[in-house]
Amino acid sequence: MVQKRQEKPYTWEEVFSFDRLKRTMVGRVLESVETMCEGSEPVTPEQINQVIKDEWEDVKRAVRSSPAARESFRKYLEKTVSEKVASLIDQDKAELESLGVIERGL
Repeated sequence: MVQKRQEKPYTWEEVFSFDRLKRTMVGRVLESVETMCEGSEPVTPEQINQVIKDEWEDVKRAVRSSPAARESFRKYLEKTVSEKVASLIDQDKAELESLGVIERGL
């Protein structure tokens, strides 16, 4: 059985690059597994995989909740929506012009 590990929140500095993310996560997984090894029963591969899975979820949660991630998503969303609206305008431009929409506003 996997012991309940102590959740230590990731800092932005630990997850802002792939190499730091990997280094920090490996260290935390090793620490958790080593703590589990101090018990009287051997650690199974399934338990190790569960620790890795749980830690990965913590990493993703930290990245998603970071201000930089929200800003990056906002930029992506703005670009995507803008491109879609431009496509719709191009698609229906003749109809919109016949209804009085002009190319440039005042």
